[in-house]
Amino acid sequence: MKRFKKIAVVLGILYSLLVVLAYNFQEKLIFLPSKMPMNHQFDFCQSFEEFNLTANDGAKLNAVHTKQDSARGVVLYFHGNSGNISHLGHVANLISRKGYDAIMVDYRTYGKSTGAISEEALKKDAQLFYNHALTMYDEDEIVLYGRSFGTGIATGLAAENDPKKLILESPFYSAVELGKHRFPILPIDWLSQYRFPSNEYVRKINCPVFIFHGTEDGVIPFEQARKLFAAIPGDTKKFYKVDGAGHNYLQDFEEFKIGIEEAFN
Repeated sequence: MKRFKKIAVVLGILYSLLVVLAYNFQEKLIFLPSKMPMNHQFDFCQSFEEFNLTANDGAKLNAVHTKQDSARGVVLYFHGNSGNISHLGHVANLISRKGYDAIMVDYRTYGKSTGAISEEALKKDAQLFYNHALTMYDEDEIVLYGRSFGTGIATGLAAENDPKKLILESPFYSAVELGKHRFPILPIDWLSQYRFPSNEYVRKINCPVFIFHGTEDGVIPFEQARKLFAAIPGDTKKFYKVDGAGHNYLQDFEEFKIGIEEAFN
């Protein structure tokens, strides 16, 4: 009996240490930024302008604005939790083919952007870019597009504003639910400093919503996207099931190509 008690104590201590480590290092588990030199020269096929916005706390937020004549509007694009906007040439090409300008944003610590990351800061930064877009476009010309992690930011932004439409590629139900899936032995409800409750945001959205998700997604389960879709009220929504697709490269699949054409029409 004493031996079992000792084992239980050791396991309890190890588990407590795991919880503490997970809490203290959760940003490193969530965010995988790729930095770039401040003098990096972007290379896109479209005419573009690199620009920076300054947040209230002094953070410098870097973005690229691609442009074309007689654009139908602008797509405000939020990428996933890795990489940076220098990797988004294919996104710029897709958006320009649909007749839109694009504003592609790098989060704090990504690319050339600076500042300390927090959920509140990321949400305020997104609104800052939305307000910037409003200085050049009417609100009914603004499309919000989020991929993976960026879907939480785009959905929250749509809930607080009135964009033309919202496009979500590989979305999660909520950051907490995704955390529970990835780390089922941890008390994620208590641990998580990043909640991004997309399931709550979508109940406040008034614009059409288009969701794309691969059936073989090993990062964000397909069922999370299905649950999120079901939480959207009304019938101005569309779900595109991309058979055989994983988390990335949905643009290579015919279902995505057909669906994205419909979403941008």
